[in-house]
Amino acid sequence: MTRMGKVYLVGAGPGDPGLISLKGLQCLRRADLVLYDGLVNPLLLRHTPATAERTSRKASPLGPAMSQQEINERLIEAARQGKTVVRLKGGDPYIFGRGSEEALALAEAGVPFEVVPGITAATAAGAYVGFSLTHRDCASAVAFITGHEHPAPDKERIDYDVLAAFPGTLVFYMGLHRIGEIVQALLDGGKEPETPAAVVSQATLPQQRILVAPLHELPHAVAQAGALPPSLIVIGECVRMREKLQWFEHLPLFGKRIGITRPLTQADATIERVVELGGQPVLLPTIEIRPPEDWAPVDRVLQRLGEYDWIVFTSANGVEGLFGRLWQTGGDLRQVGRVQLAAIGPATADALERFHLRADLVPDAYRAEELAAVLKAHVPGRRVLWARSTRARDVLPRELEAAGAHLDQCIVYQNVDREQLTPEELAMIEQGELDWIGLSSPSIARSLFRLLTPRALAQLGERVRIASISPVTTEAALEVGLPVNAEAIEYTWDG
Repeated sequence: MTRMGKVYLVGAGPGDPGLISLKGLQCLRRADLVLYDGLVNPLLLRHTPATAERTSRKASPLGPAMSQQEINERLIEAARQGKTVVRLKGGDPYIFGRGSEEALALAEAGVPFEVVPGITAATAAGAYVGFSLTHRDCASAVAFITGHEHPAPDKERIDYDVLAAFPGTLVFYMGLHRIGEIVQALLDGGKEPETPAAVVSQATLPQQRILVAPLHELPHAVAQAGALPPSLIVIGECVRMREKLQWFEHLPLFGKRIGITRPLTQADATIERVVELGGQPVLLPTIEIRPPEDWAPVDRVLQRLGEYDWIVFTSANGVEGLFGRLWQTGGDLRQVGRVQLAAIGPATADALERFHLRADLVPDAYRAEELAAVLKAHVPGRRVLWARSTRARDVLPRELEAAGAHLDQCIVYQNVDREQLTPEELAMIEQGELDWIGLSSPSIARSLFRLLTPRALAQLGERVRIASISPVTTEAALEVGLPVNAEAIEYTWDG
C-alpha cells in the first residue's frame, strides 16, 4: 500500500522572490510536485527539484485553464500517490487566495496538510510603495476587502455605508474591474470625495506602478492611465505618506529587465543581485555546463595531484569540476598537498574557498592575459595543471609553456551551446521588452548571436542594450555582429 503524502499550502508572497518565508523555501526544497498559481514569481522554482505545474483559471500560452475543483483533485491525487506536494500561492494562502477552500477539500479527503503563511499583497505593497497602512497619526485600523464578491445572490453583500465610515485605511483586492462601482458606493455612503486614494499595480516587482488621485477622480485617472491587474486600491490618509516613505523606486535598476545569459547552474547569485538592485532578472541561458564525456583522464590526474607545483583555474566551474570529482571518488583535500593555486578572479577564488582552499595568486585584472603575465615568474621548470573546459582560449598554454612551465591540461567540464531560445524568450527580445543583456564570456556572446533571429538582432544596441564583462568578451561580440553598449570596469558580474 502506498504511503500517504502530504500537501503544504505555501504563501509565495506578492512578487519579489525574496519575500517568501524560510519555511516556504524548505518546503520547496523537499517537494516532489509543485502546483503554482499565475501570480507566483517563477524565479522561486529555482529552489525546488520537483516537477512544477502551473495552474490558472484562464487558459494562456503557459498552460490550459484549471478550475478550482480540478486543482483540489490534483492535490488529493498526488498526495495519495505518496508525494510531498507544495501548493504555491501568490501572497498568503488564506487572504483572498482560496487556500482555505483547498485546505477544506484536503481535510474532507483525509489528506494531511500544513499551511505556511505568506506576505499578503496589501502589506507588501504598502511597504514597497511608501504607504504605512497603519500609523498612529492617521490610521489606527486597516480593512482588507475583496473587490470581487461571491456571485451567488444569497451570499452576504459588502456594506459600503459601514466602509465609508471606517476610521482607517481601506484596501480592496481584485477590484480594478469594478473601481467605478466601488468608488461610487463609498461616495454614496458618505466618504469624503477628496480622500487620498491610489491604485498599486504589480506591487514589489520592478514593473510596479502607482497612480494617486483624490477618491472621486480615481476611476477616471485609472481609465486614462490604463492600469492593469493585479492591482490593489488603497484609500486613506496613509497615501499622503508616499512622498517621504517611498524607497523601492529609487533603487538603481528599478524598472529594468536584465537578461542573464549565464548557465542556470551559475545564475543564482546574479539573479539575487539584480533583484536587490530593483531590477527584474530574465533568464536567457545560452550555454549549459555538463560533466566531461569521460571522467577517466580526470581521475588519473586526481591520483597525482600532489605532484604538481601549481593548479590554475580560469573559472568557478573548473574548481567545481576538479574538486567536486575528487570528493565523489573518495578523495579529499589531503591529496592537494602543498600545491599552489591560481585563480583568474574573485569568483573563482570564492569557489576555492567553498572547498576550504585559498588562492595563492589572483591577478589585478581578471582575464587570461593578466593571469599568464603574473604566473610567468613562478612557473619556469615547474609542473602546472590547468583545470579547463572543452572550449578555452590558447593564451595560458602558449604563455606558460613559453615561460618554461611543464603544463598539463585537464578537461573537467563541457560548455555546450543551447539549441534554441523559447518562443517567449525570443519574443521579449524581438519586441524590445528587455533593457539590457549581460554577456560574461566570448562563448556566451557567440552562442547568443547564433540563437537570435534577424528581428531580434535588429533590437540590439538601442531598445535592447548589451553589457560586456570584459574586453575579450566585447571583442568576441563585435566579431559576430553584436553591438556592445557598455563594458565592465571590473571583469565580474558585479562589475
